[in-house]
Amino acid sequence: MTGSTPGRGGTPRLRADAARNRAQILAAARTAFRESGTSVPLDEIARRAGVNIATLYRRFPDRDALIAQVALDGFTLALDTARTAADTARTDPLTAVETFLQGLIDNRDLLSLPLIGGPRTNDPQARELQREIAATLEEILAEGRARRALRPDVTVVDLIATAALICRPLPHLPPEQAAALAARHLGVFLDGLRPERTRTLPPAPTHEEMAAHLTLADGSAGTPTEH
Repeated sequence: MTGSTPGRGGTPRLRADAARNRAQILAAARTAFRESGTSVPLDEIARRAGVNIATLYRRFPDRDALIAQVALDGFTLALDTARTAADTARTDPLTAVETFLQGLIDNRDLLSLPLIGGPRTNDPQARELQREIAATLEEILAEGRARRALRPDVTVVDLIATAALICRPLPHLPPEQAAALAARHLGVFLDGLRPERTRTLPPAPTHEEMAAHLTLADGSAGTPTEH
């Protein structure tokens, strides 16, 4: 008996129980990676997911495959959020930025990305997703500059770094306090995007420069995540 059935176009589709196990494993991995880095024992991830280690290996053949999928899921969520935000950029660029950041805040428990303590990966698809996220956010900023609705010196890196800072877990605070702080910081940042600025910003790193530090050196996949 296999864990999948044919889907449309011949694409394998997981049975309901297999899909549930996979989702539970990924959820457990996200939490474990944020807490302990990517060196956390796979047995521990399986225990948290409520499955046995054999089930984990059926879904993910090795640690690198699990790390890559966690990262891909996070980048995919960020890209979907950016695209949703970009739909409103032509009418209200500042609201588009708010939509992007608020969307990530609302789903931060599903995010496990390098800038917020998640794993790094050299997976080519992850790199492509990063490029697409940057390009989509640049569309929003370009519209804001053209309409003089956003200060012209703000970059894609500013949006990504701010999202990472706001979305970082605050495990020692009650959830309502963490949510209140995130809302306050979002408000301060959005006000700072308005073109009536009062200070000149120092130069920012480029997206390419920042992304270079979020991938692993060859042969170092699976090393502990830096926090």
